[in-house]
Amino acid sequence: MQTFTRGLERLLEFGGTKKDIACLALSGMALAVSIFDLIPLPFDAAWIAILLCGVPIILEAILGLITAFDIKADVLVSLALIASVCIGEDFAAGEVAFIMQLGALLEDLTVARARAGIEKLVHLTPQTARVLTDGGETILPAEAVKPGDRIRVLPGETVPVDGVILSGQTSINQAVMTGESLPVDKTVGDEVSSGTVNQFGAFEMRAMKVGEDSSIQRMIRLVQSADAGKAKIVSLADRWATWIVVIALSAAALTWLFTSEIIRAVTILVVFCPCALVLATPTAIMAAIGNATRRGFLVREGDALERLAQVSKIAFDKTGTLTHGTPTVIEVKSVSSMESSLLYALAAAAEQFSEHPLGKAIVDCYQKTENGALPSAEQFKMLPGQGVTARVAKKLVLAGNEKLLAAHGISIPPNARTAAEQRLADGCTVIYIAVDNILAGYIALADTLREDSADMLAAVQALGVQPVLLTGDHESAAHAIARQLHIEEVHANCLPEDKLRQIDSAQAHGERVCMVGDGVNDAPALKKAHVGIAMGGVGSDIAVDAADIALVDDKIRCLPHLLALSRRMMRTIRLNLTFSMALNFLAIVLAVTGLLGPVIGALVHNAGSVLVILNSALLLAWKRHD
Repeated sequence: MQTFTRGLERLLEFGGTKKDIACLALSGMALAVSIFDLIPLPFDAAWIAILLCGVPIILEAILGLITAFDIKADVLVSLALIASVCIGEDFAAGEVAFIMQLGALLEDLTVARARAGIEKLVHLTPQTARVLTDGGETILPAEAVKPGDRIRVLPGETVPVDGVILSGQTSINQAVMTGESLPVDKTVGDEVSSGTVNQFGAFEMRAMKVGEDSSIQRMIRLVQSADAGKAKIVSLADRWATWIVVIALSAAALTWLFTSEIIRAVTILVVFCPCALVLATPTAIMAAIGNATRRGFLVREGDALERLAQVSKIAFDKTGTLTHGTPTVIEVKSVSSMESSLLYALAAAAEQFSEHPLGKAIVDCYQKTENGALPSAEQFKMLPGQGVTARVAKKLVLAGNEKLLAAHGISIPPNARTAAEQRLADGCTVIYIAVDNILAGYIALADTLREDSADMLAAVQALGVQPVLLTGDHESAAHAIARQLHIEEVHANCLPEDKLRQIDSAQAHGERVCMVGDGVNDAPALKKAHVGIAMGGVGSDIAVDAADIALVDDKIRCLPHLLALSRRMMRTIRLNLTFSMALNFLAIVLAVTGLLGPVIGALVHNAGSVLVILNSALLLAWKRHD
């Protein structure tokens, strides 16, 4: 028995989409030759369709019954094919086989290609580590590091394991773990995570969590477990197959019993074949995918829109999704007699050689808004974890945080501190500017909202879907954005496992959650969510690979259209199903009374299938009306 089933599996696995299209093309031409008698042949040309399209259906049905007693729609189709051939109705058998394989091909074309998200996560795993021993520095594979080992990390290198800084100061890009757009200053005693990137100063650390316990390895496991736990939607034709088979066989048997006409019984089997039922879902999905594609959405999973129609919540990452993901100067505040414009120019000049993202942002924003050349700067120094110093126009300019001011004995007046703290409460980052050892003012930077975020969220709420903010940023930044966008549910300081936990908790309470994100840290949540949507332009490859849908141009204003389109698609599918089942039962009544023969029954099926396809095609041009 095992040899037999393995042989069937090999036969079914042979070929692919191109072979299927070729078989369908040949079968279609053969059926045309058969019904119109175009070419004289020694056999009925419909046998070409039976062999190319019908035999694989029969083999699939036999394999499912033998291996798992799995009754799908192909069981009834196989019975109809065999019965039609037995009574000499070859065209009916070939036509049913052709329609069923056409539906199967359309369904296959909606299935996404294999994804490589987990492999790309593995590539983020640090490969080597600089381990310090009594004999000096030794470069070892990252998996060979043991808890307690002393490790040196140079600027630009990836942190190999989780640990604690023993000496040195630096800034760490933690986007891979938290999604934060800005680097975080680190010093002695602070924790660092594997997979994050050291941007500036060298530091030494003690390894705490290594190998499978490290942060990046935990994320890989989160992505794997989230994908495995996501339920797959089974096609309606297969869910109803058992009942369809029972009803069809019972009707055919009773008709044969009471009329003694086998042709009527076979006709019932033919007209009860779920051809239009099988086409109802994939044709609507393909048309909706075509509609979504024209608006910048790449639908990577065949059933993604079917799942999207069910969501009641949409969880948004903040940085890069609702915001641009880059810091922008929003205020230059002078707390001295110096003009704000001069303060801005001095700060930009001092920062022009800085590699820090905040320093680069100040320079870029100054050049865009002021349209002036930067004054020259001399004696530039970068102090990791504090800021920069430089001489500009013979003035000593300091730009940095409170640690930099304290190191130079500069105090912050109460009025300046109050104003700066208000900006911090609004989610901004504050850079203090001192000139000749006197505080002159500050520059406030913040991640700015995308222009269409507010309108998009208002439209999403109008559709009855609740927005949720899940972000790795701190509380003040998260709530500042949420207030602007009228989002009531906010979860800040979220690591990847925290986002995953929030989605899991909501879905455990019966909520269907869609996740929209762009970063590596969003990958587990994108996998776990009922539907994952990634920002394809600014988003990481890993986030895109983990998602069901990718927004190619990052224009999230079309998200409400996608939601409404998914619901419209489901209404179309339900209409298709209702029509196909009504047509089937009407055809059965006509078959039982003898008014419908096998060939005409097959043509009725064909007409029903065409009507289903035409109804689905209306989705291609559908637009949401606000």
